Amino acid sequence: MNAPLPAPFSPSWIPGLTRTIVSFYLVRFITNDGIEGWSGFTRSGRERVGIGHTVADLFSWGQDPEDIEKLSERIHIMAVGGNFNWWLEPAFWDINAKNAGLPLYKLLGGSDNRLRLYASSGELRDTGARLEEAEARFADGFDTMKIRVHDWNEKVDIEHISDVATHMQGRMKIAVDCNQAFRLTALSDAPLWSLDRAKRFADAAADVGLAWVEEPLFGDWHEEMAKLTAYSRVPIAGGGLHVLGYPELKRLTKMRCYNIYQLDAMFAGGVKQCLDVARLCKKEGVDFSSHTWINGFGFIINAHVFAASGLRRTWCSNIR
Repeated sequence: MNAPLPAPFSPSWIPGLTRTIVSFYLVRFITNDGIEGWSGFTRSGRERVGIGHTVADLFSWGQDPEDIEKLSERIHIMAVGGNFNWWLEPAFWDINAKNAGLPLYKLLGGSDNRLRLYASSGELRDTGARLEEAEARFADGFDTMKIRVHDWNEKVDIEHISDVATHMQGRMKIAVDCNQAFRLTALSDAPLWSLDRAKRFADAAADVGLAWVEEPLFGDWHEEMAKLTAYSRVPIAGGGLHVLGYPELKRLTKMRCYNIYQLDAMFAGGVKQCLDVARLCKKEGVDFSSHTWINGFGFIINAHVFAASGLRRTWCSNIR
C-alpha cells in the first residue's frame, strides 16, 4: 500500500533517497472466532510477494496466537532464508489483546496510558533551517528534539550540534542521531565513523549538554561501542534495528554498549523480546525507550511496549 506524504522527505539514514510516499505491507491474521490481528511493515519493492506462501504455511493453520514463543520460533525459521520478519509478531498480540478486551499495554502489565514524546527531525538541514525547526517544535510544546548529522567533515557535524544546542539552551534539550549503526548506501555513499571520531563527537556533545548521542558507531562493533560508552560524558543510545533480538541485545546490555536501549519491536525481536530487554535494562541499571520511524503500526505498537515497560525516564518514539 502507498500513502502520500505532504511534502518530499529525504531521510538522513538513506543518502540519496527522497520519498514522496510511504510504502508498506499489511498483514491480517484471522482466528477461527473471527478475531483479527493486524501489523504493517516498510515495503522496498516486491519482496513480500516472495514470502507470501511461507507466511501462509507457517502461520495459517492450527496455530495458537497465545503461544508467542512458538510463533517467534517460526519467524526464526523464516530468518534462515534471510528474512527477519519480527513485524509479524505484534499481529498476534493484537489478537490476544482483543480476546482479553484490553489495550495491549494493560494486557502486558502496564498501567499508565500517557507517554512523554520528543520531536525528531529525520532530515539533514543547514544551521539556519535547523534553528527555525527547533523554534517551531518548541512552540509546539516539545521540550526535547533529536536532530541528524551525516557529513563527511566531522567539524561540520560538531558545529551543527553546537549551534542549535547553544541557541536552544535553557529552553529545549537537543539530542542527535548519527545514523552510523546501519550503512544503507545503495544509492549514495556515506561516512563511516571510527571510534576516535565518535569519541571526539561525544566530547563536543557533552560540552554543549546534549541529551544523548544515538548510533555513533556501526552496529556490529560491540567492543568499540562498549569502549565509547565507558569513555563518553554524554549518554550513548542505540539498538533499534538489532534483528537478532534478545540474545544479541542481552550481550550488548551485559557489555554496557549503550546507556539507553532504543528498540523498535518491528525489527528487534517483536513485542515480547523488547519487553524482556526492558526488564533486563531495569535490572542492569541502564535506560530503555521504545523507538520507531516506520509507519502508524510501528508507532502504536512501540508506544504500547513503552507503556508496558514501566520505565519513564526517557521518551517514546519519533514524532515529526
